[in-house]
Amino acid sequence: MLAGGLLGAGLYFYQVAVVPGQKSFLSKKTPLRKSDPLYHQKLWYENANKQRWTIKSAGGNYRLVANYIPATHKSAKTVLIAHGFNGSKNDMGAYAYLFHQLGYNVLLRDARGHGQSQGNYIGYGWPDRLDDKKWIQQIIHKNGDQSKIVMFGVSMGGATTMMVSGLHLPSQVKAFVEDCGYTNAKTEINYQAQQLYHLPTIVRWPLINIVSGITRIRAGYFFGQANAIAQLHHNHRPMLFIHGGKDTFVPTKMIDQNYQATRGPKQKWIVKNAGHAKSYQTSPKQYEQHVAAFLKQYVK
Repeated sequence: MLAGGLLGAGLYFYQVAVVPGQKSFLSKKTPLRKSDPLYHQKLWYENANKQRWTIKSAGGNYRLVANYIPATHKSAKTVLIAHGFNGSKNDMGAYAYLFHQLGYNVLLRDARGHGQSQGNYIGYGWPDRLDDKKWIQQIIHKNGDQSKIVMFGVSMGGATTMMVSGLHLPSQVKAFVEDCGYTNAKTEINYQAQQLYHLPTIVRWPLINIVSGITRIRAGYFFGQANAIAQLHHNHRPMLFIHGGKDTFVPTKMIDQNYQATRGPKQKWIVKNAGHAKSYQTSPKQYEQHVAAFLKQYVK
């Protein structure tokens, strides 16, 4: 009976944690309002002319979709932007504006199982890292060998960015910027199980391992594989780490573990009073200045 109960709970939490769809613990999306600190940036994205790019996923033969916005003036610089958990490329419009203002071409992709991309599961960055390597190759194919590529991501997209950094990548990839990414999926899911469901450790750990096993069968990976820290140990490229000082969804302390793990040039910025994925809207000008100053050093 205990085993059956744990399996049933595991199947339920697989739906909660891994299957895309409405989530009660996430804020509902609201229409754009002028009171939004990033109103101008988001409105720009809504009105921008977007090209549609597609590729096949690195595994599973999914059709993946992205929006491409060329720079105002011909540019070798391109940013690949990764969205968060259960989000989409269109959630990242303000960041698209930021990089476009810096003279970048902008590619915003939908991860597998999100937005317009095919797939029936959330990858927590692990299968997505290989898809993003394919997007990087697509940028070089379309924009040429002289491309200078930056990857940027927020939340799950930030973790994905760190996971990508540990891959063998083309020399055209120059730097990374990650905002509030977690250390690894298993630790983050354990934290959320405690925060949202108040499950004691004696229940959480076997349950998470069961859900991880179901995820391996249905989606092809274990939670423990989606490990940003392990990937950062292989990264020697520059990376800017950003995190909100009052982030209770991906705990602020995770930035220190990620920062220590990388092997390349690095900077860290904790935005005082910012909640999860709210650093840009909390300090828009400072955010733009930090990103611009960091990239100016490494993307020339």
